[in-house]
Amino acid sequence: MKVLYAEDEMQLSVAVTEILKMEGFDVTPVYDGQQALDALEKDYFDAVILDIMMPKKSGIEVLEAMRGSGNHTNVLMLTAKATVDDRIAGLTTGADDYLAKPFAMKELVARVQSLIRRNSDYRHSVLHYANFELNSGTCELKTDKGSLRLNNAEAELLTFLVHNADKSFTARQINESVWNGKESPEKAELYIFYLKNKLRQIHADANIQIAGDTYTLCEEKS
Repeated sequence: MKVLYAEDEMQLSVAVTEILKMEGFDVTPVYDGQQALDALEKDYFDAVILDIMMPKKSGIEVLEAMRGSGNHTNVLMLTAKATVDDRIAGLTTGADDYLAKPFAMKELVARVQSLIRRNSDYRHSVLHYANFELNSGTCELKTDKGSLRLNNAEAELLTFLVHNADKSFTARQINESVWNGKESPEKAELYIFYLKNKLRQIHADANIQIAGDTYTLCEEKS
């Protein structure tokens, strides 16, 4: 399991790299955004850990370059501030998960393992609902009027909703069913918000209906 770890704080980089290696990961540490892009051009990685604040290129700029070039490797963003703006910036750019500093090493390891597991669990599956298609291998969501790429967590959530269309769930139930309770209801709500917008962007004949504290994927009849 090959992991690229981009972090400019040298002591933290050394500590995290050693722990990941002890957990069985093959880690390539880099110390600025440009080094991260150079490494991504030369090698394949199962997961990428990007600190948002780095010299030369920020984690967001690295992620933008990755997605722009068609690189869909799973990405965990690290942010020194657990603000909504930081989370939104990473998720809208195409991050698959985020973790706020300071973090527990066990949680970082668990999240990296989860990213890599998602990559294998959701590969080579194509779902159809209403007029849209979701390719779980590439996370491409498309209709005949447009297409875009979801991050892995959004693809997992939409897969769950498609399999349970017309059924209502609270954010807490979604968190338990999709991520085994490892995320949070607030994070589930954030992904729902983005999915609603993305379904609208591609003119999908489906929407996530909100009624009180429950969410339901429904086909919209024209």
